[in-house]
Amino acid sequence: MPKYLLLKHYRGAPAAVNDVPMDHWAPDEITAHMHYMKDFAARLVETGEFVQEQALAPEGTFVRYDGEGKPPVTDGPFAETKDLIAGFMVIDVDSYERALELAAELSAAPGAGGKPIHEWLELRPVLSEQLLTTE
Repeated sequence: MPKYLLLKHYRGAPAAVNDVPMDHWAPDEITAHMHYMKDFAARLVETGEFVQEQALAPEGTFVRYDGEGKPPVTDGPFAETKDLIAGFMVIDVDSYERALELAAELSAAPGAGGKPIHEWLELRPVLSEQLLTTE
């Protein structure tokens, strides 16, 4: 079964229908959103389609090797994943169509006012070993 990565974005994607940043939500709205996410994942565990999920903290640092063991920390003039990616879920499904169906359902998680966010999620296939071989 192919695996797909569903990425939730802070910004960088087209605006959601209910485009209110989470830091402006009431505590009960955040709780409802988190319950939706947990219930969604639990259903995928039951169907065998769940692999992994994780919300990400907003902190992050770019690091690169610059010789002689000096990895300078860089926060350059570019978009960083800490500003863009809020979290991810990996699913293992029978088809691309099923991955689209699940991404659309996850997009409807509740947000401000308890209304569905209708956020854009990035759906990316995970490369398999078969795609990496050069036989």
